[in-house]
Amino acid sequence: MRLTDIIRNQLDRTGTKLSCGIGRCGACSVIIDGNLANSCLVMAYQIEGATISTIEGIWEEESLHPIQQAFLEEGGFQCGYCTPGMIMATKALLDQETDPSDEQIKTALSGNLCRCTGYGGIIRAVKKAQTMIR
Repeated sequence: MRLTDIIRNQLDRTGTKLSCGIGRCGACSVIIDGNLANSCLVMAYQIEGATISTIEGIWEEESLHPIQQAFLEEGGFQCGYCTPGMIMATKALLDQETDPSDEQIKTALSGNLCRCTGYGGIIRAVKKAQTMIR
């Protein structure tokens, strides 16, 4: 089984989206042992003993994570389908780089496809999240 099927169908964590199913859109992005991954490309046997974070796992004490809050405040979404993957990509970036450049932000988000926005709100959200976390 694919990790995305386990997350969505067995664990009932439907925040992780399935779109392309071939690792091109990033809607199914999760963090595995600190690294961003497309869960549609990861098989169950590959994650034995791994720590996996999904969009449902980043909020704290019934409040939004600063990245989630920044996406809300900066309009970093339109239809919202890509948003969980974008947020996970942002988290993976900000966990490793506290002050990313514009180029680093664009590179970190390059595996995530948004079909609705012009990415302006998404990039603003990443920058705002960066300052909120600091």
